Amino acid sequence: MRLQHAVIGSVAAMMVMGSIAQAQDLKVGVSWNNKDSSLETAWEDYIKAEGETQGKAAGLTITWTFNVANGDPARQTANIEDLITGGADVVVARAEDGGAIGASIRAAKDAGIPFVAFDRKSTSAEQPDAFVGGDSTDEATTTTNAFVDILKAKQIHGQCIELQGNLLDSNAVARTKAWNEITTASGVIETVAHVPTEWNPELFRSGLANALKAHPEANCLFTASDFALPAIQAALEDADRWHPTGDDKHMWFASQDLMQDAVKAMKAGYIDVATTWEASNQAKELVRVVIALAKKEDPGCGPDGCLAKGRLATPTNLDTLDHLWSRDYQ
Repeated sequence: MRLQHAVIGSVAAMMVMGSIAQAQDLKVGVSWNNKDSSLETAWEDYIKAEGETQGKAAGLTITWTFNVANGDPARQTANIEDLITGGADVVVARAEDGGAIGASIRAAKDAGIPFVAFDRKSTSAEQPDAFVGGDSTDEATTTTNAFVDILKAKQIHGQCIELQGNLLDSNAVARTKAWNEITTASGVIETVAHVPTEWNPELFRSGLANALKAHPEANCLFTASDFALPAIQAALEDADRWHPTGDDKHMWFASQDLMQDAVKAMKAGYIDVATTWEASNQAKELVRVVIALAKKEDPGCGPDGCLAKGRLATPTNLDTLDHLWSRDYQ
């Protein structure tokens, strides 16, 4: 009888220990829509590093599984299903198609698995448990305020061309809104041309070329993203306006994101100020949210999601910014 009680007690203890061990393990599946640039590589590295740091602090061992859809929404749906059936405790996805991702969100919810949309929001009726991305309003506000200060200090009346993003994209809308509100109130900058680009590099080039011809007085430029910098540079070169700071023909230049080509251009003095697309801080915020959801806690996101702010970059501080993916992952 004593032996029976001892065995029962031992089994119970093992079951408790097993449940504790299981609770300390967290499996997170991440579905990339694509992995065709070093940004996704940087994100993965930062996510893994943050998972180790934040996981340890939370008493968790996080195992990450990444898969890639290669730009195919149907494949992404299948990939996410694989993560769900593979036992993921939390699913994260950067959607190729914001509408199609709704089916995957519903599948995860039906399986009782929290779903986090990363970088790109769901445009479907199905919404994730959380959205993590960049704070586009703050990024544009930071850049624009700094640009106003730069021109004011130089006693320059800015006559700027604005290269807008796709105005169906909430990030682009936020950036153009902040730019125009701040510059209009500044008394330092007036926008002489608003150029829609639909995030199409060819429209960046042709739109800027046309604006420069229509407004030869333009002496400054703001772009909603510098991912299309080669196209922007080509238009400025054709107009003989691609010159570094200090040259009389320099076009004062403020940008968003500070992608890899832009890092080189800033180093060479062509871009005066930008706010970074903050892959490191986005990864940090993503891991924080994943852990909160795994613990069934409210991640405390605002109405627009859990947003990571960028950092102001200039030629002066560019080399001192730590974890700057676009400089470190050339």
